[in-house]
Amino acid sequence: MADIGLKDRRRMSNASPTMLRAQLNEAQLMTLRELERFGWEIQFVRRPLFQDPIPVVVDGDRKTYAVLTPEGELDESPGFNLRQP
Repeated sequence: MADIGLKDRRRMSNASPTMLRAQLNEAQLMTLRELERFGWEIQFVRRPLFQDPIPVVVDGDRKTYAVLTPEGELDESPGFNLRQP
């Protein structure tokens, strides 16, 4: 397989919201459903090596990015930088 750069991999991962939701646990799904009532949506799922997947959500204005913890809590300061696509 050819070496694919990070930018190319990000462009290639156009997963549907349904596919992204399938990667969430029940607590995260419950929180996401509540957030969606206020215009938030799941943007992507970060998959660090040897760690649980990290769902990233964005508000309706596309100004605030946050992650959903495994416990279903919204974390706006996850300990790593969230860049806008």
